Amino acid sequence: MTDLPQERRIVTAIPGPKSQELQARRLAAVAQGVGSVLPVFTARAGGGIVEDVDGNRLIDFGSGIAVTSVGASAEAVVRRASAQLADFTHTCFMVTPYEGYVEVAEALAELTPGEHAKKSALFNSGAEAVENAVKIARAYTKRQAVVVFDHGYHGRTNLTMALTAKNMPYKHGFGPFAPEVYRVPVAYGYRWPTGPQNAGPEAAAQAIDQISKQVGADNVAAIIIEPVLGEGGFIEPAKGFLPALSKFAADNGIVFVADEIQSGFCRTGQWFACEDEGIVPDLITTAKGIAGGLPLAAVTGRAEIMDAAHAGGLGGTYGGNPVACAGALGSIETMKALDLNARAKAIEATMKARLLAMADKFDVIGDVRGRGAMIAIELVKDRATKEPNPEATGALARACHQEGLLVLTCGTYGNVLRFLPPLVIGDDLLSEGLDIIEGALAAI
Repeated sequence: MTDLPQERRIVTAIPGPKSQELQARRLAAVAQGVGSVLPVFTARAGGGIVEDVDGNRLIDFGSGIAVTSVGASAEAVVRRASAQLADFTHTCFMVTPYEGYVEVAEALAELTPGEHAKKSALFNSGAEAVENAVKIARAYTKRQAVVVFDHGYHGRTNLTMALTAKNMPYKHGFGPFAPEVYRVPVAYGYRWPTGPQNAGPEAAAQAIDQISKQVGADNVAAIIIEPVLGEGGFIEPAKGFLPALSKFAADNGIVFVADEIQSGFCRTGQWFACEDEGIVPDLITTAKGIAGGLPLAAVTGRAEIMDAAHAGGLGGTYGGNPVACAGALGSIETMKALDLNARAKAIEATMKARLLAMADKFDVIGDVRGRGAMIAIELVKDRATKEPNPEATGALARACHQEGLLVLTCGTYGNVLRFLPPLVIGDDLLSEGLDIIEGALAAI
C-alpha cells in the first residue's frame, strides 16, 4: 500500500502555481485535442488520494476513469512490474513469447463467466480490444454487420467511433466511419416513455424487431453492449433486456460481446457486470481496471470463436507487454486478497444511502443509479419533464474540484455526475467526499 497520507489537504488555490506553470508548458507542447478534467498536475497517487505538484491532496472519485481500482501504486502491482522491468521490458509476444502473457490468459479464463473452454488475446487499449472482438466475430460467423446501442461508448479508433453513439466530443468532424454498424434502442429505465418497469421487455422487443427487419439476423456477426453503459451515463439496462438480447444472439448464430472495459474487475461488486443477470457472453472485452494503471486490454471468449482468426491475424507490437502483464497479475492478486468485490458492494451501500438522502433534499437530482463503486446521479431541470441539466452538472463538478474532490461527468446529455472511487479507498475519505458533494449541491 502507498505511504501517501490518506487525508485531503488544500494548501493553494486549485490549480496551484506549480500546476499553472506546467499548464502553460502543456498548452505550448501538447495538442489541444487532448483535454483534461482538471489541470492539476499529479506528483503522487495511491489509495484514495491524488497529490499534486503544489502539495494539495485531492480525494479521488475517478480512479483515472475506472483504471486504478486497486489504487494508483498498489504494492503487488509495483512489486511484480518492477521485477519484470529488471528482467526485460519487451520481446514482442509474436517474436519470442513469455510466461506472463500466458498467465494473464489463464487468469482471464478462470475469472470470466462460463465453464466452457476459453482463450484470450491481449492488446493495449479498450478500443483495440473492441476492434479485435469485431474482427474475431466476423472471422467466425463469415458475416459483416455489427449491432450496437443508443448511449453506448466503445472507443476512439475509426471502427469504434462508428460503434460509439455520442457525437461530441468523440466523433464530430472525424468521419467517414466504418460501415455495417447498426444502432438500436437500449433499456434506459429512467428515460423510458412507459416507465422503468416496462423498459426491459419493450426495449428488447424494439431492438430485436429493428435488427430483424432492417439488418437481417443472418447478416449480423456481433451484438456488442456494455452491461453497464459507462460514458453514456452509467445506465444499467432494465432487467430482462440483456437476457433477451443474449438469447436472440444465441438463437441466430450471432456472437454476443460484453464490453466490460469500464465495468469489469470488481467495479460493480462482481468480477464482471454481466454476471448480475447470469449472462455468459461469447466474447468479453476488458481493459481499464485489469492492470493497476498499466496499458493492457484483452478479448476473452469461447475457444472455438477465438480460434477463428488465422495465424498472424491478431496481435500488435506491444500487445500483452510483459510489464503490463506483470501489473495485471499484481492487480488480480490484490483484488482476491482484499476481496474487492465485497468492498465494492460496501461502497455502494454507503454511497447510495447518502445520495438518495441528497435526492430527497435537492430536486436537481433526478435519478441515483449504478452498482458497486460505479455510481451516478443524473441532474435535471425539472423532475416531471426530466429535462437534462448539464449546466448544474458542470457547476457541481467545478465546486467539488475546488474543495479537493476529483469527480467526473458523463452522459449523452452531459448531465450525469459519475463516481468511480478506487476500491481501496478508506471509509473516512468516502464519507468526506460525499460531504463535499452535499455541500456543493447546497451551494449551487
